Amino acid sequence: MTSRRAGRAACGLCGAAALALAVRSVAAEPKPFVPPGEMPVAAWVRSAEVTRRDEPIYQGPSASEKRRGAAARGARLPIFAARRGPGCATRFLQVGALAWLCEEGVELTAAAPDAEARAPLTPNGLPYRYYFVGPDGSFGYNSLRTAEDGVPDTQLLKGFGVAVTRVESNPNGDPFGLTSEGVWLPMRDLNAVPPFGFMGHELDGTLNVAFVVSPTAQGARGPDKPKDRTLKLERFQTLQVQEERSVTGHRWFRYADAAWVSDRDVRAPTQADVPSELRPGERWIDVDVASQVLTAYVGERPVFATLVSTGKGEGKSELATPRGTHRVWVKLRSSNMDNLDDESAAENYAIQAVPWVMYFEHGYGLHGTFWHRDFGNKHSHGCVNLTPRDAEHLFAFTSPHLPTGWTAALPTAYEPGTLIRVR
Repeated sequence: MTSRRAGRAACGLCGAAALALAVRSVAAEPKPFVPPGEMPVAAWVRSAEVTRRDEPIYQGPSASEKRRGAAARGARLPIFAARRGPGCATRFLQVGALAWLCEEGVELTAAAPDAEARAPLTPNGLPYRYYFVGPDGSFGYNSLRTAEDGVPDTQLLKGFGVAVTRVESNPNGDPFGLTSEGVWLPMRDLNAVPPFGFMGHELDGTLNVAFVVSPTAQGARGPDKPKDRTLKLERFQTLQVQEERSVTGHRWFRYADAAWVSDRDVRAPTQADVPSELRPGERWIDVDVASQVLTAYVGERPVFATLVSTGKGEGKSELATPRGTHRVWVKLRSSNMDNLDDESAAENYAIQAVPWVMYFEHGYGLHGTFWHRDFGNKHSHGCVNLTPRDAEHLFAFTSPHLPTGWTAALPTAYEPGTLIRVR
């Protein structure tokens, strides 16, 4: 045991010499710079793993700031700064440009953040496996362990659409699907949604495309001439238009030598004036209700066209797609849609996790649709229905961008929502 005196003697430096050494040691190991008002994050932390579903993201470190979006449970987001702010008992973490979330909804981790995905499009445009509930309906359970042995936690009616994230067996060996809402359903009660491969057409700056919509379409040897059975066309076939004429009030399109088809059997884009609100070179989307065709533009240049189904209502009916110029006000990777609160509805519907949603006017938006194939005709309850592959393509085309790990994104002053014009 060293005495107090021996300890003092063992110190070979004291007074001014010791102070000088201490100053040199501090100078040799500077601390990381932390801007005033910010809080340092431990060096071992590489990401914030979200622990709550649809965790809110704000444009600044305060719960009173404008919403920027939402993060998915399990997502690992990068951390750029930390700061205390109102509405969060711990601190806010900056996880992107104008993007802050409360630390209460995450767990700090040494794992690397999720890489910014530039993954190829899904094979069929569907982010989940989708099913329709069969004719006898189905009961759902919150726990797979007690599925069908206890009281059901929910009931789903015939025709309701569900998104299944995985399939496992209960203790009796029966397969159950876990829905996006966290409910287990017996797979025997569900009918799978078949894939639909149709997708629109990339344009080279000209509107030289037409899409067959009639199941009995046939070409003709000339405009306004009888149909020719040898020129049979397939529904949803894409035609390269080589020439267009207007005859007896109909548009006629030549798609091959001496082969013509009219707008009775096909849908084709029409030229659109550039909206006055558009910024130079900005991306925008034109929805032509009359032709049931959507065309995507970059400035004045058309770059993509496809079939849609707009609202089946007329005028200002709730079932009509609202005309005019709008901007996307929120993008959602998926969203539940139903009319269960509408007591006057002739028939109820409920669809889980409708994919690639781009709302542009209150609850009206563009989104993927897998429950019908009536594209090219009015069919929807007011939204602009797209095939799943088209919706995924346009989701990537439009702004605001949805970062990896986010479930929703709202525009900012630096990234406004894409302009949508319905005419």
